[in-house]
Amino acid sequence: MEGFFGWLGNALGTVIRLIVDALGAVFGGIGDAIDAFFRGLAGALGMSPTVFNYLWLIGGLILLVAAVKAFTKRAILAGIIWLVLGLLVLGALIS
Repeated sequence: MEGFFGWLGNALGTVIRLIVDALGAVFGGIGDAIDAFFRGLAGALGMSPTVFNYLWLIGGLILLVAAVKAFTKRAILAGIIWLVLGLLVLGALIS
């Protein structure tokens, strides 16, 4: 009986190891893809790939969206203010 249970434990361990390795490969691939995306984005914009710079980028894009919303509501002065603020933030970030 010891041979059977040894074989069963070995088979179960092999299956568990296969599942863990497969999940690690999938999630490792996703992590690598996300990292490559953010490094490519930073490289194309000419900024260093830091969390702080990505937060500035998001803030600048939010300001540009606010400008577009103001222009669609025919608030020209507010749109110009949001647009200038957004361009200042993005202009300082992108070199």
